[in-house]
Parts: sequence; structure tokens; C-alpha cells
Amino acid sequence: MSQGPLLDTNSPLNGDQAQRLNDVLGGMDRDQMTWLSGYLAGLNASGGQLSAASPAGAPQTASALPEITVLYGSQTGNAEGVAEQARDRAKAHGFNVRLLDMADATKKDLKDPTNLVVVVSTQGEGDPPDTAIGFYELINGRKAPKLDGHRFAVLGLGDSSYDQFCQMGKEFDARLAELGAERISDRIDCDVDYEEPAEAWIETVLARYAELSGATTAAADQGSPAASAGESQWSKKNPFYAEILDTVVLNDDGSSKETRHIELSLEDSGLVYEPGDALGVVPQNDPDYVDELLEKLRISHDTELDTGSKVRDALLAEFEVTTLTRPFLEKWAELSDDAELRRILSDEARDEFKNWVYGRHIIDVIEQFPVDNLDAATFTKALRKLPPRLYSIASSYNAEPDEVHLTVGVVRYEAHGRARNGVTTGYLSEHVQPGDKIPIYVDRNKNFKLPHDHGTPMIMVGPGTGVAPFRAFMQERDDAGADGDNWLFFGDQHFHTDFLYQAEWLNWREKGLLTRLDVAFSRDQAEKVYVQDRMREKGAELYAWLERGAHFYVCGDGERMAADVHQALLDIAREHGGLDEDAAAQYVRDLQQSKRYQRDVY
Repeated sequence: MSQGPLLDTNSPLNGDQAQRLNDVLGGMDRDQMTWLSGYLAGLNASGGQLSAASPAGAPQTASALPEITVLYGSQTGNAEGVAEQARDRAKAHGFNVRLLDMADATKKDLKDPTNLVVVVSTQGEGDPPDTAIGFYELINGRKAPKLDGHRFAVLGLGDSSYDQFCQMGKEFDARLAELGAERISDRIDCDVDYEEPAEAWIETVLARYAELSGATTAAADQGSPAASAGESQWSKKNPFYAEILDTVVLNDDGSSKETRHIELSLEDSGLVYEPGDALGVVPQNDPDYVDELLEKLRISHDTELDTGSKVRDALLAEFEVTTLTRPFLEKWAELSDDAELRRILSDEARDEFKNWVYGRHIIDVIEQFPVDNLDAATFTKALRKLPPRLYSIASSYNAEPDEVHLTVGVVRYEAHGRARNGVTTGYLSEHVQPGDKIPIYVDRNKNFKLPHDHGTPMIMVGPGTGVAPFRAFMQERDDAGADGDNWLFFGDQHFHTDFLYQAEWLNWREKGLLTRLDVAFSRDQAEKVYVQDRMREKGAELYAWLERGAHFYVCGDGERMAADVHQALLDIAREHGGLDEDAAAQYVRDLQQSKRYQRDVY
């Protein structure tokens, strides 16, 4: 990693020190730089008392380091991945470490003073991950434990395009302090490009725990670990370029929707996946949109950034240039010095903010609140990195070896006088075709998995593209010759144009693999009917399936559908289980805690 010279005006170092530091930094890679930032932060916090760094691979020693509990709440697996990274780094430094899922955490786990590293994601508009609901309610309830003598640090994961960005991280951080625990490091709120800030934060927190104990940490090898058995070298940072084998529109003529079935080759990649996993697609922004953006900013396409990239290339592949986030708007309010934009961002206008942002893109803000003489570097620094998009995998690796299938709903709409396209769905539907290669990686989802026993009944609720993982589930069970009962609730707008994978579902029903199929086509009658309505109609039988051990799955829209299905499940437990409101809520909560009720919502 090439480093520029230290600026004399900003550096307290003398000339010889600055030169030596430049010599060292110039030969470091990113992992080494990340370790150094955490090491120096800990060194500063400890007054210079940490042990000297040893070379990677040198014998590791540590003295009297405290035990650490890494406590995590994860919906899709990102928070779990950061927690596992924190565990691994702590072990490498010489700590004794316990990794604890909030799904398994009880009051007893907090009985004795504990050194906590908390990693938690936010689900939807400020909710806890499904598997963390019980623990969240425990620490916020009347029986919450006193935490005097405990220490903690919190890392929140979220998406700054949501108004309740990292809400769970904020709430856990505040509540643990209210219960008497000592905060040993500031909370960090991580956006979709969380990897590097999370790495640096972990090192800082570990150094702080060592400093508080009066102990020294062992120097840890920062080299990238080799992929373990069953894992791949391909990742978000190093995606595999998969060839597009086929792309087919699933909707018939006359549909208002465009849903694509896309098949990709994994040949020679070594990539494997399980039903319930997602595929990360690394997209590019629409070239026409980027050109219009640069024109409105009056920035030349060939302007070179500090990284050496030309600004147009960077806006195509590196930066989020459509979705509005509060951090971007706050920066733009500062640059434009516009009173109306500052008002929209104020606490008093918080309710208005969500409606104002809806349907607007960055280009609309640039038009409405212009900034004169803006340079390319300042603009790109206001943007966040372009995140990959995750799609529920619609195939079984065992049934479709060396292939992966996706079900993609193409996003197109009009808003504020301008046609809008989804970034990744537009990329997949308009800018690539069979024979092209696109960058992808497998994103594991341990919280959306088939029952271990193929004889266990399954109830699957998947309207629209939410049906994708259930196609994978059924392919897997078909390939395995499974004898468990399977029940699908599917919904969309019209039977004749929008019954996705209709022939496959009917074939599985004919074979007896799909025990029940209930559909809800909302626009085929005067009164709209949805999957939750079909659930209520079949409530007695659905409850009977749950009572004999069925697993219940939901995939699709997390803003409305998933909440409506959840409410229907509560209503069914009350009506057909003879439970009062509190008991029904506990019944559903128990399903979640035991991972018999799993959701993949977005």
C-alpha cells in the first residue's frame, strides 16, 4: 500500500522520525495497517504500556488477560461474522474467549461480572434480529439483571439508508450502561461497508481490555487465514466472475411486473452453498445515470481522484450514487448551506424526513440544492461505498451442481418526474446478457436453514420473489428423497401472469412432495387477498402442523408482508391454540428462539 509523505504542518514528528515512519508505512498491506491502527490506539490508551509488537509467526505470550464474552445478535449472518472475527482476534492476542449467540443467552450468563464485546445488527426499521428478541426483552424487562461490575463495548451494524440506522446498537449500548455496566470504548455504528471499521474497532477494544486488566497482549498474526474445509477463497472483497448461462422472464405477457430467473455457472470456482444461503452480486451503476450526474455537477469524466481512478470509473463501480442516506444529506446540507435541507434533517422534521426521502435519488438533491464549484474529491467523500446486493438463492447445489439460480424482481418506477431503476436489477436486466460474467460470492445465512431431519414438516410463506429459497428447499428435499410434509403459501398479483415457477410447484404436488399449495392472487377479485388471509383461512390445520413440530419460514418484503404474516401467526395461536394474547406471543417467541420460525426478509 503506497503512502504519501507525512505533512510537516500536521505532524509533530521531526524529519528523521517522519522519514522512518514513511519507510515503514510504504511497505505495509491493508491488514497490517488495520492492526497498527488498533495497536497504536491501545498503546495511547495505556500510556505506552502495551507489549512491543512481534513479527507474524513469532511465539505468542500473554499475561493475566481477562476472559471475554463476545455476545452477538444476527439476522443474516453479518453480525455473527464480525463476532467470530472478534473471537478469533481475541484468541490470537491471548484472551480466553466465549462466543455467545443472543438466542442462547440467559440471565444466568450475566450473573457474574463479564467483559462483553457486543455485536448486534438492526432488522427493518429499528427492530432486533429475530433470534435476539428474547434477550432484548430480558434486558429491557422488569427482571433485567443488574450489571454492576460488568464491562462492555458495542458494535452496531446497519444501513444508513434507513432512518433507524443501527438502532439496536444504540439501544444495547444505552441499556447496558443503565443496568450498571461500564462502557470501556465508544460504540461504533457500521454501515454496509463495515469490514474495515469493524477490524480496527476490534483491535482497539481488545487493547483497552488488556490495558484495564494491567496485562499485556500477545502480538497476533494479521495474515489472512487459509480457507477452511468447505469454505471458498471467493468473498465480497474477492468475488468470483460467474458466467450467465440463461436469463428468462417468468411473468407472462400482460403482467405489470418483470421477474427474471437467472442461471449462473459456478464451474471451476469451488463455490458451494446450502438452501437458505444468499448470493452476493457486485453491481455497477447505470452509465447513463452517472454521466447525467457528472454533467449536473460540472465535473469532467476524466478528473482523477487521489486513488488514481478517474471519477467516472469510480462512480460506476465504487460508490453508491442513487440511494439517499442521512450521512450524505447531512454532508450536502453543509456544502450547500441550504436552510430548507437543514430543516428536513432536523429532529422536528423526523416524521417528514422518511416521506421526503422516498423515491428521491442523489441526483434530485443535487438539482434541488445545488453546490457551486464542487470538486470530484469532495463529492466522492460524501458518498458511501457501493454495496453488493444479496439475493436468496433459488436452487439446490445438490440438485443443480456447479450452478446457482436467482429470482430477481426488476425495479422500475417513476418518481419526482424521473424514471427510476434498481441498481442491481437494472444491471442484471439491461447491461449484461448470457455469456457475460458478473462478480458474485456466497453469503452464508445460518438463520434460514432446512430442518436437519428431512422428515420434519415445513410451512413456507413466500409471495413474489420471496418464493426463491423455497424452490431451493424443495429441490433439496426432492433430491434427497425426503418424506417430510411441505406446505407452500404463494401470492402475487395475477394467476395467469404472475404464478412464478407454476409448473414446478404443480409437478411437486403431483409427485406428493408438496403436500399443500395455497395461493393468493391479490388483483384477481374485487377484494384483495394476501398470503396472510389464506393462513387465517387454514388456521386450524396450520396450528396442527406447528403442534406436530413443523418449521415455519417466511421470505420476502420485510416492511409490510412479514409483519402481516407475523400478526396472522399470533392470531392463529390465539384462536386455534386457545391462548390469551401474552401466551400467544410467548408461543411465537418460543418458535423463534428454537429456530422453528425463521425469516429471510428485506
